[in-house]
Amino acid sequence: MIEDIFTYLTMALYENFYIAILASFGWGILSILLSPCHLSSIPLVIGFINTQGKRSDRSAFSLSLIFSLGILITIALIGVITASLGRIMGDVGVYGNYFVAGIFFIVGLYLLDLININLGNVNIKGVKSTGLVAAFILGLLLGVGLGPCTFAFLAPVLGVVFQTAQENFWKGTFLLGAFALGHCAVIVGAGTASNKVQGYLNWTEESRVTLWIRRVCGVLVILAGIYFFTI
Repeated sequence: MIEDIFTYLTMALYENFYIAILASFGWGILSILLSPCHLSSIPLVIGFINTQGKRSDRSAFSLSLIFSLGILITIALIGVITASLGRIMGDVGVYGNYFVAGIFFIVGLYLLDLININLGNVNIKGVKSTGLVAAFILGLLLGVGLGPCTFAFLAPVLGVVFQTAQENFWKGTFLLGAFALGHCAVIVGAGTASNKVQGYLNWTEESRVTLWIRRVCGVLVILAGIYFFTI
C-alpha cells in the first residue's frame, strides 16, 4: 500500500506542472508522517506550546510555524554544506545525531519538570518574543538531525526540481516550495490542533489534563532522543 503511494507520487511528479505541485506537496506530508525522525517533532511542538500557558489559536499557529521554519532553514543549510563537501546531502554524521539526542533529552526532562530551563518569553533588545525566539531556536537545533531523513523523501522531488529549474527557475522553486509547505503543514496543524483541544477542555495552567499532556509529550520526546542516539 505504502509502496503504491510512493510509486504514484513519483510518477505524478513527471505529469503536468500543477499535478507535480500536488505530488511535491504530498511528498512533504509523507516526509513527516512516515519518518520516525520527523514524527518526533510532533510531541516536541505540542509539549512546547503546552509550556507557554493559555494561548489563542493564532498564537499557537505562529509558534508552530516558526518552529517548522527553523527546521527547514537548518535542513537547507546542512544540505548545501554537506553536498559542497561531497557527502550525502544532510548527512551530519553520528555526532550530529548525538547532539540532537541531547537536545531531546533536555527538553524531555524539562517537560517532565525534572529540570528548569526558560523556553518561554525572551527579551531581545527590549522586544518581548512571547516564545517565538525559543520556538525558532528549538526548530533550528532539531533540524540538525533531520537532514538524512528529509533528503530521503526529498530525493524524488529534487530530481524533478533540478530538471525543471534548467528550463524555468521559478517552476523549480515552486515545486520545492510545495514540498516545504507540505512538510510544515503537518507540524503547524498538530500544534494548532493541540491548542484547540486544550481550549475545548477549558484547561488552565494548573489543570491536571494539561499536566498529563505535558508529561506524555516529555516521555515521547525522551524516547525520540533515544532513537536519535541509536541510529
